[in-house]
Amino acid sequence: MKFLSQDPAVKRLSLANPIHFLALGFGSGLAAKAPGTFGTLAAIPLYLLMAPLSLPIYLTLTLVSIVAGIYICDKAAKDMQVHDHGAIVWDEVAGLLITFIAAPAGWIWLLVGFGLFRFFDIIKPWPIKWLDAKVDGGFGIMIDDVLAGVFALICLQGLAYFFA
Repeated sequence: MKFLSQDPAVKRLSLANPIHFLALGFGSGLAAKAPGTFGTLAAIPLYLLMAPLSLPIYLTLTLVSIVAGIYICDKAAKDMQVHDHGAIVWDEVAGLLITFIAAPAGWIWLLVGFGLFRFFDIIKPWPIKWLDAKVDGGFGIMIDDVLAGVFALICLQGLAYFFA
């Protein structure tokens, strides 16, 4: 069993290209199995670096990750010649950053937020599934994970309200 994807479309990308490096979630999207989960895991160190920042700075950086992600994901998809290939995981990175907006500190909250985001990203309740199917390009790649992040954020904040 190979750990890295052998998909020919993935071979059209290069980790030496900064756009591809980001689109592949710092290389985590190259995982042969569950690249979205690996991309979300790769976002945790970035979140931990951003967590001590003030809320306005955190929000600004998260917004930058979303807006830049539209271009990053679109460019990688075009270079791969495949729309929303599983190896493109920058959308998971941005989605996890959304999940953790104003999240309580602590490993339990990190695990709960991670689980909630993966749940919504995989299950894709309405309107996430509809948008995923209907919207193309970089915006289409990003929007389902942005909404999954918003759903996870709402749930995480609700849990924090009652249990933190």
